[in-house]
Parts: sequence; structure tokens; C-alpha cells
Amino acid sequence: MTSKQPAVYIMASGERATLYVGVTGNLRLRAWEHREGLVEGFTKRYGVKRLVWFEYRPDFPSAIEREKQLKKWNRAWKLELIETTNPEWRDLWEDLLD
Repeated sequence: MTSKQPAVYIMASGERATLYVGVTGNLRLRAWEHREGLVEGFTKRYGVKRLVWFEYRPDFPSAIEREKQLKKWNRAWKLELIETTNPEWRDLWEDLLD
């Protein structure tokens, strides 16, 4: 996998807490930036540091389209999406290190 693998992701400040939906070409780097508080704005202000869901996309247009779709979803749908694949709300950051 190259460092330019498009991905859509959801970060959380804790279990069923504040959520952030984003898109990136380097999920490992971007998740690390959020964890370390290096990203100014919403995630830093609200302590959104836990990677709780992500999916890789084949290209950037589909990643951006998926991000827009998820941002329009209501909170309950986002929680269900996360809990379908990550019911314990584990920080998936460590999964990216392998």
C-alpha cells in the first residue's frame, strides 16, 4: 500500500462521544496527527483522538464522495456504522502500525 491510499475515517473523543469524519491520503499519518493534537481546529478543541472507524477507497473522488455522504448522516447512523465493526470502540490506531 502506498502512502497515497485514499481513506475515509471517523475519530472520536471517547465511546459514543464527539465524532469527526475526515478523508486523507495517508491514514496512518493523519490519525497520528489527531492523536498528538497537531491538527488545529475541531479535533484539537474537543479532544477527538481515537480512530474508531475507517475504510480505504479506490480513489480520491470516491473517498471525498463517501466523506460527504457520512457527514450528512445523522448521529445514530454513524454510531451504528462504528459499532458494527468496532463494538468496543477500540482505538484502531494500533491496527495501522502492522
